[in-house]
Order: sequence, then structure tokens, then C-alpha cells
Amino acid sequence: MQKAIKRYFPVFVLPTMIAFTIGFIAPFLLGIYLSFCKFTTVTDARFIGLENYGKVFQDPTFLHSLWYTVLFTVLSMLLINVLAFAVALVLTKPVRGKNIFRTVFFMPNLIGGIILGYIWQLLLNGVLAHWGKTLTYSGTYGLMGMIILVCWQQIGYMMIIYISGIQNIPGELIEAAKIDGANSWQVLRKVIIPMVMPSITICTFLTLTNGFKLFDQNLALTNGAPSKMSELLALNIFNTFYGRAGYEGVGQAKAVIFFLIVGLVAVIQNRMTRSKEVQQ
Repeated sequence: MQKAIKRYFPVFVLPTMIAFTIGFIAPFLLGIYLSFCKFTTVTDARFIGLENYGKVFQDPTFLHSLWYTVLFTVLSMLLINVLAFAVALVLTKPVRGKNIFRTVFFMPNLIGGIILGYIWQLLLNGVLAHWGKTLTYSGTYGLMGMIILVCWQQIGYMMIIYISGIQNIPGELIEAAKIDGANSWQVLRKVIIPMVMPSITICTFLTLTNGFKLFDQNLALTNGAPSKMSELLALNIFNTFYGRAGYEGVGQAKAVIFFLIVGLVAVIQNRMTRSKEVQQ
């Protein structure tokens, strides 16, 4: 069997590798090259060196979008994980109808981001209208609106992952801790949280990358208004590439920088949380 697998391995892997190369690797490498070019289409690209990257850091909208995205990502990541973990703790207890509650909490994740953005725009603007405000009144209102939206959408999904982690904890560990005199808080801190660190790693990674990559909800909810004050990084790149003639190369350079930032942050986060798993 092993010899047969080794013999026919290239036959099964080759189609996937060809598709992956055509659909991902080639466009990715071409995108890096285009970030050093001035172009309107792929065929008229002209190499100009680091000029596009210089314009990126001279663009105040990019720098604002960068710190605004970092703030949004940190706040949404913390809120989503804390609330999802709390809900998971409750719904792993012997609660009547807990399967129905799990389904209800998970359902928002099935709705598309654009639709969610327009729905929550109507809801939140209706509430803010009582104070004479809207989501586009300032970047702060837009930030709060997006945090509410992504929390509502993603808490249920992260809850499922945390429930899986909590249910895999051996009951004997919790019983032994209680016999040794540990109260509920000590059981949570010394037993449950250390044992669900793999789930925390996954959920933190997902919420971190989702926060940085958020686009469609931002587009539908505020579209960067007012004056690009609520514009996240992905929307800023989109508007640069498609909204400013002659800035296609700058938009591509922003995309490369965006990739490096997200990749670096994700690697650091993954190593930090995985180190906690090893310690346990």
C-alpha cells in the first residue's frame, strides 16, 4: 500500500498544485512585482522602483486607516473572545434548551457581510437618531457600530469552538480540583482556561485576522464616512486602487504592506498562544 501511494502520489497532487499555482502563487508574485510598477493594466506595467512605497507612507489616509484598524482589531478581538467564552461556559452547563441557544447564537455567522452591514446601518442609525447622530457622524461612532456588528456576527462561531474545547476537558480534573477545595473561580483559572488554550489559539487567530481583513461590513456600514475617518485598511486599499486614477501601483504597494503586517501579527500571536499550550 505504501509503495502504491508513493508511486501515484504525484498523479493526485499535481492537479491541485497546478490549480494552486495558477490561482494563488502566480497572482501573488505578480502582485508583488506590480507594487514596484506604474500601471493601469497588467500589460502596461512600467518598473519605477520604490516610488509607490514612498507615496504610501506620505498618504495620511493610509496611516489613519492603519492605526484605526489596529484599534478596531484589538477591541473586537478581546470582546468577541471574552463574550464567546462566557457564552460557551454557560451553554456547557445543564441548561434547558441549550442546543436551541447554540443554534440561535451561531445563525448570524451564516449571513453575508454586506447584508449585515446594511441591516445594522438601519438599526443603529435608528437608535442614534434619538440623539441627532448617525454612524457617519464621526469615526468613533463608525468604530462602535462595526464592533457591535462583528461581535454579533462572530461570537456564535467562536462559541462553538470554545464549547468543543470545554467539552474535551476530562471531568476527573474538575472533580479533583473541587475535592482539593478549589472554588469556581480557581477551577476556571487553573483548570478550564489552561485546558482550552488550543481553542483560545484558534479563536484569537481567527478574530485577529478577521479584524484586519474586514472589508464588506465596513463598506456597507459607513463606507469610510465621514471623510474617510471610519475607513479600515482593506477599504482604504480598495479605494486607492479603484478610486484614484494613476494610483493603482500605490494601491498594490499598500496591499503588499497589508499582507506583511497581517502575516507578522498572526505569526507573533500564534507563537505566543502556542507557548502557553506547551507550558500547560
